[in-house]
Amino acid sequence: MHKRINNIDTTQLMRKAEDLICNSSNRYRITVQVANRAKRRRYEDYEHPDDPMMKPVLRAIMEMSDELTQPEIIGD
Repeated sequence: MHKRINNIDTTQLMRKAEDLICNSSNRYRITVQVANRAKRRRYEDYEHPDDPMMKPVLRAIMEMSDELTQPEIIGD
C-alpha cells in the first residue's frame, strides 16, 4: 500500500487560505475558484505528473495565495 507523505507546513497553508478568504469580497466565489483551479490541475496532473505528493486543492490554494497581487484572480 502506497502512502502519501505530505511535507506541507499546515500552519502556512492555513494562513494562505485565510489570506485568500480575507482578501476576497465573496467567500463563496473564492471557494468556487479554488475548486475549479484544483479540478483543472487534477486533469493536468494526469498528463504531466510533476508533483504527485501535493493534492490539487492544496496546490491551488498555494498558487492563488501567491497571486493575490493580481486583482483579476480574486476580484469581482
